[in-house]
Amino acid sequence: MGSTSVSIEPGGSIQPEDGKGTIRVIVADSQAIFRVGLRKVFALEDDIRVVGQAESLEQTVAAIQKFSADIVILEAALAPNPADAVSDLLRQSPNCRLVVVLQEPNQEMTLDLFRQGAHAIVSREVEPEMLVECVRKVAQGEPWLESSAVAWVMNAYRTQGLRPTGSRPKVSLTPKESLIVSCVTQGMKNKEIALRVGTTEQVVKNYLRKVYDKLGVADRLELALYCLSHRVVEGVGQAKPAQPVQPTNGHAPAAPETHNAAAAAAGTHS
Repeated sequence: MGSTSVSIEPGGSIQPEDGKGTIRVIVADSQAIFRVGLRKVFALEDDIRVVGQAESLEQTVAAIQKFSADIVILEAALAPNPADAVSDLLRQSPNCRLVVVLQEPNQEMTLDLFRQGAHAIVSREVEPEMLVECVRKVAQGEPWLESSAVAWVMNAYRTQGLRPTGSRPKVSLTPKESLIVSCVTQGMKNKEIALRVGTTEQVVKNYLRKVYDKLGVADRLELALYCLSHRVVEGVGQAKPAQPVQPTNGHAPAAPETHNAAAAAAGTHS
């Protein structure tokens, strides 16, 4: 923990030819096998480059100061108080976005990290393709939480008086739009919503885009918080959980999508 040396992905600190489209990442994790694994995952992507690595909080601070990174993937266990560490790191580097990795789902820590400014919170077991998608969404300025965290964030929002005071013009949703939005606030994925409503995932995505435009929100998290704040879906019946999709032709069903912060806060993309 005393060392402040920071390792660099070969060529990672000087790549001007990559252009502005490259997402520059620092991987801060105590486990070498996890760092190596993420390097291999990101090496397959043309738009993501690991520019530095760290195995302690001290090294993470040094890496952020040394390299121009867009995102830091930070193991929560590197700090005795992860939420305070997130706040401190963001204070030192306001333009850097933090993706925090938890060993296992933890409601209290998730809420604390989210309040302190973490842009994404994922579990150690996150699927590689989901982490890649998470990094891209966070780089675009969108939050990301796994589906298990949606209910925690929404419940905290309801119970802690965090509803915004600002008001927007009242917007009328169609019955089907209201039902789909109700499903979103319950943390349902697009596939589950499609089964509940009796349509396809693509149709659900189309409806959500229309709702985003109507309400002036950018993603599922903003949609869910807006609906709580403005009681958009009050009176809409609770959606029943969707039945699991059975494999067809001997193939397992596709892995569920994750919402970015509710897109993510929930985990299914729109």
